[in-house]
Amino acid sequence: MIRRSTLTMLFFLLLGLALVGCTSTKRGEAVSSDGVAIQYEVSGKGEPVLVFVHGWCCDRGYWRYQLSRFARDHKVVALDLAGHGGSGANRTDWTVESFGGDVAAVVELLDLEKVILIGHSMGGQVNLEAARRLPGRIIGLVGVDTYQDFEAEFPRERRDQFIESFKVDFVRRTENFVRGMFVPRSDSALVEWVVRDMASAPPDVGIGAMAEFLAYRSIGTLAELNLPIRCINSDKYPVNVEAGRRHALSFEVTLMHGLGHFVMLEDPERFNALLTGVIEGLKTKDK
Repeated sequence: MIRRSTLTMLFFLLLGLALVGCTSTKRGEAVSSDGVAIQYEVSGKGEPVLVFVHGWCCDRGYWRYQLSRFARDHKVVALDLAGHGGSGANRTDWTVESFGGDVAAVVELLDLEKVILIGHSMGGQVNLEAARRLPGRIIGLVGVDTYQDFEAEFPRERRDQFIESFKVDFVRRTENFVRGMFVPRSDSALVEWVVRDMASAPPDVGIGAMAEFLAYRSIGTLAELNLPIRCINSDKYPVNVEAGRRHALSFEVTLMHGLGHFVMLEDPERFNALLTGVIEGLKTKDK
């Protein structure tokens, strides 16, 4: 008969062995160039380092299905942009450039090299600005349902009208706007969670960031970069591939069919497989 003390020891031994295979996550805080505290988390090891940047009115939790998966083979970093998630909100101008500074502050604090910046939606433009501030550290950019048309312009009058609709009733307008990002087959529980979560963002941050995002022109920044860009996009929105190739060192797009804007949440298994291929391609290109 096995004694209870022996069973207890065996239990803790097995538990310890199980924990050895787990990837620990460390959390920290960087300070952006304008003094805003930026919350981040880091796990795993290995190059290239993957830095995940969320989109408008989201946070790093939108990468929940990617972080632990990719931390098996890479150092993985995710952060909350200023005014989002747990990061500080003591900023008045919510520009794409200032958000790029948030990403750069984390990369510099952690002294990261051979970095791939992965950005969803507005996070794609943010990463252009981050890459501009991080010469020599970035080996490639991955856009997730973004970079649809670098040459598109949003006329000022239409832009003002669009922003005004959020000022009238931010919560309701955001709810309607976010619902339109999904497709009829999208999981209803996921849709409702994303709708409620994004609509709960601080209105001043959401309105300010949206206005700056729509006014942002990426072509000038692209001219300063010499980086390959890869996209994993939904087929819900058309992509001007020719414009991408005119302004980027190289530009390739993989489409995920039948999904809405949040491809990494809607079909994480398929998205992760595609992202793995993209990372391997950029890694090979960097050698």
